[in-house]
Amino acid sequence: MLKRHIDSVLDSHYASTRKALLLTGARQTGKTYAIRAFAQRAGLQLVELNFILQPETRLIPQGAANVQDLLLRISAYANKPLEPGKTLIFFDEVQDYPDIMTWVKALVDDGRFRFALSGSLLGVEVQNIRSVPVGYMDEYPMFPLDFEEFIRNIGVTDEVIDSIRASWEQQTPVDAYIHEKILRLFNLYLIVGGMPAVVQKYIDTNDLQHVIKEQQSILALYKKDIARYDKDGKLYINEIFDLIPSELNAKNKRFILKNLNEHIKFSRHENSFVWLRDVDMALPTYNVEEPRAPLKLNELRNLFKLFQNDVGLLASQYVGGIQLQILQGDVCINNGAIYENAVAQELYAHGWNLYYFNSKKQGEVDFLLEQDAEVIPLEVKSGKDYQRHVALTNLLANDEYGIKRAIVLSNSNIEVRGKILYAPVYMTMFLHHRPSDRPMIYHPELP
Repeated sequence: MLKRHIDSVLDSHYASTRKALLLTGARQTGKTYAIRAFAQRAGLQLVELNFILQPETRLIPQGAANVQDLLLRISAYANKPLEPGKTLIFFDEVQDYPDIMTWVKALVDDGRFRFALSGSLLGVEVQNIRSVPVGYMDEYPMFPLDFEEFIRNIGVTDEVIDSIRASWEQQTPVDAYIHEKILRLFNLYLIVGGMPAVVQKYIDTNDLQHVIKEQQSILALYKKDIARYDKDGKLYINEIFDLIPSELNAKNKRFILKNLNEHIKFSRHENSFVWLRDVDMALPTYNVEEPRAPLKLNELRNLFKLFQNDVGLLASQYVGGIQLQILQGDVCINNGAIYENAVAQELYAHGWNLYYFNSKKQGEVDFLLEQDAEVIPLEVKSGKDYQRHVALTNLLANDEYGIKRAIVLSNSNIEVRGKILYAPVYMTMFLHHRPSDRPMIYHPELP
């Protein structure tokens, strides 16, 4: 059984509130698995209604006169009595029956049972109904396993992870032996990625061929979702999704729309990119005109990179045995796109909005982080020349931007030089966006 960050979230939620909990996120990120595992840990009877695998369950709420009637129908379908205080009712794949959310308020008010919901494609399926249970349902997004989750599940101990975290916090080098071992595991993560079924397949078999087959089945499922939404192929969603690997492998990694169609206009197909973002299949990273906070105000919507939601899925889309080359540390191949994708998905899962900076005069910086109105440039280097970063140097030298510090992630150990923190790429696992803790006290001047 995989250990996830979501485990503590679920334990805390159901211990502290009577609200329902909705898990969102891309397909195959472990939402259903997490709810089932929680019910088992908590010793709760789980009653599960899956609106895709059990389409007949969509009939249960239809025509129900009240909550008592609905619960009676659920009990009849489950063919067992619902035990008050000991039952978790789980509505799965709610995007296929979003009207169930209109019942959440009444079900929570009833007070006898606990409720969980999960779904994918929610960003496009239930836009007009998600606000109904406000105050009665919390929402939590799920992502593929991040690197910390990955190494925990393949056997790295808490003691080792804590020692690496101490090096990050104190900005001191990681033990050389541990550093090399974790770098090798990071290379493995680039291949396996964080999709729970893929990670479990690797743990069970250690066979990369089985891993790739599992990844290909997930990509096929994504293609089915795209075909279901864009039946006539007029939105180019499938073509955009297929272009992600090659566009990331280009020199500047920016998504060039003309590679899709010479005459295509972004304004006409922006919704296709938005769809991929809203269903968490892809992670757009927008260019900003200037590295100044707030970055959102400097965002250029038509200039962006498009990353895959999982680095393992990305690696499986490249041909030519790239998996073994990565494991062998072959520096001759271009790992830049894969490294950047791993960092992008880690940052996104840790609460960061994704931006990069590019200008003809100053060059390109891979990512810009924004924390408490401070902009922190971040570069990702897969090769040995990690201390060569012209664009980053230009930003730090520009007094107008007032940039106080920067981060370069690479295969090197931790080191501080001036304003730049050089850190191992695996330390992205410690880069978490924090809600601002600045006091916001305001005393108006009274007449």
